[in-house]
Amino acid sequence: MYDQTQEDAIFVMLYAIVMTMGLMASAYLLFRRGNAFAEDIIPPLRLRRWTAVFFGIMAAGHLWYLPGEMVDDSQAATLWKLIGGLLDCLLTLPVALIVMLCMLQDKRRPLWPVWAAVAPLVIMMGVNIANRNDALLPWMQSYFLLAVIGFTVYMVREVQRYGRWLRDNYADLEHKEVWQSLLVLAVIMLLFVYYVVGYGAMTYEFIVQVCGIAMICYLLWRVETLQDLNLPISSENIVVADATPIDDSDAMDTMIATEETEEADASLSVRNNIGPLLRQHCEEPQLYLQYDLSLTQLATLIGVNRSYLSKHFALQGITYNTYINDLRIRHFVSLCQERAAAHQPLSVQQLSLDSGFRSYSTFNGAFKQVMHTTATEWLRLLAE
Repeated sequence: MYDQTQEDAIFVMLYAIVMTMGLMASAYLLFRRGNAFAEDIIPPLRLRRWTAVFFGIMAAGHLWYLPGEMVDDSQAATLWKLIGGLLDCLLTLPVALIVMLCMLQDKRRPLWPVWAAVAPLVIMMGVNIANRNDALLPWMQSYFLLAVIGFTVYMVREVQRYGRWLRDNYADLEHKEVWQSLLVLAVIMLLFVYYVVGYGAMTYEFIVQVCGIAMICYLLWRVETLQDLNLPISSENIVVADATPIDDSDAMDTMIATEETEEADASLSVRNNIGPLLRQHCEEPQLYLQYDLSLTQLATLIGVNRSYLSKHFALQGITYNTYINDLRIRHFVSLCQERAAAHQPLSVQQLSLDSGFRSYSTFNGAFKQVMHTTATEWLRLLAE
């Protein structure tokens, strides 16, 4: 008896903690203007707002199930639990999926298909409430499993596509990748499986609350560290050393064909003009040392159309990310060789930052991709 009372007290405390965390996280995202986690990051406003809504719904969910636990009448308790399930189907599940969709910034995806997908669950739960029983629960579980599997397949494909889009448009991928969002899907799947075999058990209730804490912490971190990629493009902060001003009219006359012959002339225009422009206005003035330089910014700065610049890299079988990081690694190699020849000490981490990388981990991955060895092994050979 004592153990049961103690266990109930711990669960109530955990239950209250999750609800409080949800309310605080929702208020933080809605009302705080700054970023407490990464001051130099501006997170997407759309993602921030939807995540705040999700946290608020999580907190509210802890309230709408309480009446079912407090009433003595078993029929009334069942009815309250069914109403809670209806609200979960109508609010918690679709908003959770919307949050994951908002992490992908390559395009603005419509949100109505999410509610269309959960509509059968809402209808079946409504029938359960009308009949005051859970007769359709097995059908709901089967549909929910199929829906989650389908959404998981969709998200895996979209995250892969999003990764390709990032590499085509950005050299610096830090604070942009979203593959971790697939972990959220994995948690949802595990909770569903456990729901089928363990619903109603105290162990299940504890696991749900612990997962709720982990979900709040993860999503709060993810929202605050994901850079908004839809901010207005500005070249004011890009420093171009020793670059000759570009004659915009000549560049446009050279690069942009008439609408009727654009596709036919694109490849020839790319091959003959963009390469020299990149050498003159990106490689020689070392524009690639700007860690946040994007494809759109580079196209604007060298005076060409963004689609032409993208096609230029595609014709060579590389991405924009590959092009910029190749230049950065070669710059790093040059710095190391100069210091080794002058018998000066080498600080690999500092030299990687001087070569345009925001973080040492990003540098390591790029170095291995370009040089086909690790930076440590390469430096060891350099020292011999």
